[in-house]
Amino acid sequence: MYYQLFKHVLLGPGLKVYYQPWVEGAEHVPEHGGAILASNHLSFSDSVFLPLVLKRKVVFLGKAEYFTGKGMKGVATRAFMKGVGTIPVYRGGGKASEAALRTGMQVLDSGELLGIYPEGTRSPDGRLYRGKTGVARLAIEADVPIVPVAMIGTDVAQPIGQRLPTREDIGVRIGAPIHIDAYRGLQEDRDALRELTDTVMGEIRAMSGQEYVDRDCAQYKRELAKADGEDDAQES
Repeated sequence: MYYQLFKHVLLGPGLKVYYQPWVEGAEHVPEHGGAILASNHLSFSDSVFLPLVLKRKVVFLGKAEYFTGKGMKGVATRAFMKGVGTIPVYRGGGKASEAALRTGMQVLDSGELLGIYPEGTRSPDGRLYRGKTGVARLAIEADVPIVPVAMIGTDVAQPIGQRLPTREDIGVRIGAPIHIDAYRGLQEDRDALRELTDTVMGEIRAMSGQEYVDRDCAQYKRELAKADGEDDAQES
């Protein structure tokens, strides 16, 4: 209900008219059945503009904190996340990661499109970081294709920390589906998972034109935050 209201009645039509996002390769998205849309992650608004240009609903897995805020801001955030088709999951390793994978499996088993950001977090500098292999494992276990997606310009329209996107040229490039036939039964093979994930990231890089960084994005952001903290301490 929230999704249909958001996309077709409330914000969707207005966003399309104002931002006029363009899309290339929409025909690569399967018309029916489960599939993973694996996208680069430049901005909070990626989860808004990707489903906006597609006919089918896209379900995203989002951090549970989006759904637990207090006050009017918390209410508004929950309503918005539901409106763009986000399901809350708890982040972290171990059981939390397994729970997220199970939730993703349920989405795919029900024949829906699952939106995933393989980098695991937003890029802090517009570069494309190494993908996490969960996207490959999900695709193999669910026996669904991975459709690579490149968001274009969302980091310019809405940089990290900016509340609302400005009027900029925003687009979406969608590549041909990557089928997992050669990887069936290899969901526990780390080398196979890495190979498939790197193939996906290579397709995203080719469409986005981003510089590629072969390291974990979340770890890099933690290092940046620590360095900023040390710099502030030295200056005080």
